[in-house]
Amino acid sequence: MTNGKFGRLIFLGLLVVFLSWTSFAETKSTTADVVLVHARIYTVNTQQPWAEALAIREGRILAVGTDREIARYRGVSTKVIDAKGRLVLPGFTDCHVHFMDGSFSMQQVNVEDAKTVAEIQERIKAYAAAHPNDPWVLGRGWSYPVFAPSGLPDKKQLDAIIPDRPAYIEGFDGHSWWANSKALEAAHITKDTPDPPGGKIVRDPATGEATGAIKEDAADAIVRRAISIPGREAKLQALRAGLKHANELGVTRVHVMGGVNVGAGDVADAELLEELRRNNELTVRFYLAYRLDPPEVTAHQLEQIEQARGRYPDDWIAAGGVKFFLDGVIETHTAAMLAPYSNDPSLSGQLLWDPDKYKAFVAELDRRGIQIFTHAIGDRAIRLALDAYESAAAQNGTKDARHRIEHIEDASAADIPRFGPLGVIASMQPLHAYPDDDTLKSWLPAVGAERGTRGWAWHSIQAAGGVLAFGSDWPVVTLSPWPGLQNAVTRETTEGEPKGGWIPSERISLADAIKGYTLNAAFAGHREKREGSLEPGKLADLIVVSQNVFQVDPHELGKTKVTLTMVGGRVVYKSDGF
Repeated sequence: MTNGKFGRLIFLGLLVVFLSWTSFAETKSTTADVVLVHARIYTVNTQQPWAEALAIREGRILAVGTDREIARYRGVSTKVIDAKGRLVLPGFTDCHVHFMDGSFSMQQVNVEDAKTVAEIQERIKAYAAAHPNDPWVLGRGWSYPVFAPSGLPDKKQLDAIIPDRPAYIEGFDGHSWWANSKALEAAHITKDTPDPPGGKIVRDPATGEATGAIKEDAADAIVRRAISIPGREAKLQALRAGLKHANELGVTRVHVMGGVNVGAGDVADAELLEELRRNNELTVRFYLAYRLDPPEVTAHQLEQIEQARGRYPDDWIAAGGVKFFLDGVIETHTAAMLAPYSNDPSLSGQLLWDPDKYKAFVAELDRRGIQIFTHAIGDRAIRLALDAYESAAAQNGTKDARHRIEHIEDASAADIPRFGPLGVIASMQPLHAYPDDDTLKSWLPAVGAERGTRGWAWHSIQAAGGVLAFGSDWPVVTLSPWPGLQNAVTRETTEGEPKGGWIPSERISLADAIKGYTLNAAFAGHREKREGSLEPGKLADLIVVSQNVFQVDPHELGKTKVTLTMVGGRVVYKSDGF
């Protein structure tokens, strides 16, 4: 054999080896770990709204298309999930939760759907009897109309059923509480205890004695100091229950509004999430906001915020925002309004922060590139937040900060069009506008007919270019997004009242409501390039649901059940019979 022929044979041999290795490498890189087939996939991607299959590799979406197109990504080790024609959606993000509080509330008495004082008393009494060793009887969920005409409970109603140990029951909205005499005694609250700034201990006008009703966090903190802080294991147990609950509901990411503590010199609660992650137990993604309380933001707090942001920067645990409370709630006349309350002209609410200080702190945080979340319910508080964000952008020259206002229950007509041009996210909770007795008999009389026409103005904000990002405020309402989805579309009770919807002009389409929980929610957390829709390159967070929400009566949306939840390509929940 000549040297030339020998050389050609070596070359051909090497070429075959190279091509074989290239083919193997290409096959390996395009072979999916999981494929989902025979589905009705609503991607929330305008370039490819619908598909029937997708492929996943290393926790991300590899491809989206038809069953035939996705078949090429199947290998011998690929896991195949047959959706059997069910609807598939991106995993839902809840843009406003108090996750630790919600997780603990699952272990406490819940009276949120009780219609009478007697029914509430019966539930609390039964719970107390079933938990005789609990030092405090804790729970939540009562609403203001149940305690008409005052709208507030009295310690005597709790003393009648629990006279021998402290009982402390949170109102449904997390802005009012109900203490019995033992709880007031444990907290050392007497007729001489002054109201803290921003809070109120409700008193009998004749005697000056505390009635047992507590308004706003500053006053609640006095009682909380008397309640033992749960230990590490109790917190882990609660978090595990909360994660399981979220998985079952199709919630794959949460934006936590101060419910997981990443500040105050202690990152213990965030470290619990890290521990769960190390143990492969973290099945929901977290975005944590550091809560800032008046009257100041200190240099130490700013340092802690920066440290937390540096320590928790990834897809599973991120600490990148701060939370301000500007006002209270409308039902108790603590939300800050531009004009007096219609049913009590002596009150117009109050701002919890000095406006000039708030604006200065917003400007400094904006300069540092820190996202800001501001609780603002009344029109005066909403205006201040918008003004502060606008001023900060002008001072710092910042672009695309995506600062947020949380709740926005009653914005003024002049401020509704400002969200879009200012790039401010409208972070709202659809189920808060549920037209029940609290909304129609407590909230609405407080603001009056004219302001009431702008209650939870989803459509108007969106029509003016604002971005809606949806959540629950759990445990204020259920963590389940499905009743919220229904209310965003109908604005009617489950019984179909009022016919045609309360302020029907503020209803939004089902597609827009879904976007509020998915792509818009991702945008609100600066993560729309990685989450929020089902398209190649994004995280494989998805859900399979029991019914095609685009084909059912909108009044049936709340009955939707999740049959499978996947986070990062891993199945974290599967219903029986899937």
